[in-house]
Amino acid sequence: MRALFIVLLLQLFGACFSSFAEESEFLRGRVYDSQTGEAIVFATVRIKGRAKGVITNMDGGFRLPHHLIDKGDSIQVTSMGYEKKDLAIQRLSASDINIIRLSASAISLNEAVVRAKRKRKLTANQILYRAIKNIPKNYPNSAYTIKGYYRDYQLDSLGYLNLNEAFLEVFDQGFNEIDSATTKTRIFDYVQNTEFRRDDLAAKPYDYENYQKIVNKAFLPSYGGNEFLILRIHDPIRNYRINSFDFVNVMYDSDIINNHSFKKHLDTYLEDEGIYKIGLEKSYPEYAPDYTALGTIYISKNDYAIHKLEYAVYDDNISNNQIELLDKDVSGKLIFEVVTEYVRGDSNKMKLNYISFQNSFQLSLPPKFIVENIDFHSEKRAIVVKFNNPLGKYSNADKRNNYSFRYKGKRLDIEKVVVADNRSIVFLNMDEQDWIKMKSKRIGNTNERFFKENLLDAKIKNITDIDGNQINQRDSKDFNQFREFFVQETKRTSEVPHDSLLMNIRKPIYMNQPIVKPNDYQNYWMNTPFKELNPAPGKFE
Repeated sequence: MRALFIVLLLQLFGACFSSFAEESEFLRGRVYDSQTGEAIVFATVRIKGRAKGVITNMDGGFRLPHHLIDKGDSIQVTSMGYEKKDLAIQRLSASDINIIRLSASAISLNEAVVRAKRKRKLTANQILYRAIKNIPKNYPNSAYTIKGYYRDYQLDSLGYLNLNEAFLEVFDQGFNEIDSATTKTRIFDYVQNTEFRRDDLAAKPYDYENYQKIVNKAFLPSYGGNEFLILRIHDPIRNYRINSFDFVNVMYDSDIINNHSFKKHLDTYLEDEGIYKIGLEKSYPEYAPDYTALGTIYISKNDYAIHKLEYAVYDDNISNNQIELLDKDVSGKLIFEVVTEYVRGDSNKMKLNYISFQNSFQLSLPPKFIVENIDFHSEKRAIVVKFNNPLGKYSNADKRNNYSFRYKGKRLDIEKVVVADNRSIVFLNMDEQDWIKMKSKRIGNTNERFFKENLLDAKIKNITDIDGNQINQRDSKDFNQFREFFVQETKRTSEVPHDSLLMNIRKPIYMNQPIVKPNDYQNYWMNTPFKELNPAPGKFE
């Protein structure tokens, strides 16, 4: 026992040391709204003057590697609708989680009056129409490469699980080409993060045939299990010429305009650029009446480039209890949500900053109470039913009408049922000769074959175990599935590696895919989320 204690102590110490060493490699922080105190999701955090940066997680958290930061550096934090903030590295803690607060930006009344005089007022529909028609002009039509951090994970009531992380290089042939047909991807690294919970059932592919794992009120093809491909397909800006998802459909054909009503909100800013903020809602209630679709589009006042699109669809037949949704008068349960943002790049062309696609799904869990085995009694004319759990006093396991047995299609007459622990002994009204014949058939067959070939058919119902679990009753559990890609670097390129070095988009990222780490891989990093979604104590800035 003494030796076991020492081993466990050493193992625990090693795990703690490993976790501390990993944390000490990064400058860590969380970004919050200075007024509401809410975490700012998808804020951009960059080392000022460099292209390298990262996007905050759903708790506002981020990590920047210490080895890429010099003492004299500053970080710059920006987010749509907030004033940008520059912070000197020397003011930040190297070990604690730094708490950074952003203030909302607001357009002044005088500025609004001047702009109104200078520019003809456009309706929300007109602004969006111009934005869509200017996509070919505002986004790159020639080949380019983006390198970034990808992850997919699930959330349940306890937090993160099944976190998979990768660093990818994406060779995009430009917006004139169909993304799913021409874009190639190379994997620098891939990790199934075992520091977070794993759940094999929740990680399985969607199963609409047996309803084991489904998206309620929606159908999501598996695309071979490649979650990154699923993510890319749901970017309606990159895929503006093809059908991306319902209600938005083909953006360039103005489907999004035809299917929604629009409202102009107060203008906002991204750094120094004026931005139209337009809310949209699915119109025509008689069209798909069980669904609510809401979104926000952020469009440049200068050239009508779409900076950001947020879009979500809800099932109105299932109520939600999320306060943030109820505050928006959304009563239905989320089906899916897409958030994508583009920022200015070379030649003022828009480049992807990040994309996130999440959907809710329902997992059918195995029954807690089942029949473990059925066999014949060795001495009595009886069938023994063995359950996986003990039977309680009020289990109804002693009721004859809860059992039905047929041998070669003929129903067997039940005399009585005796219950003992986790077994029911079902006595039969049979003459001795028929009993011996049936038992001899069983002896010549395995238990599985005996039932599979319908020699004996058994149906058992209305029985509960000692904990009240109903026989064969399946429970279900709700999850949210996320796929996210955050760009760290963008370059112009026309060179695509050989096919043997590229990811097979029809297979999951984790399944026998080629991993190719470049010599400068230390210049990139994975922005692994903090384990705890709740804020931790930190240094305020």
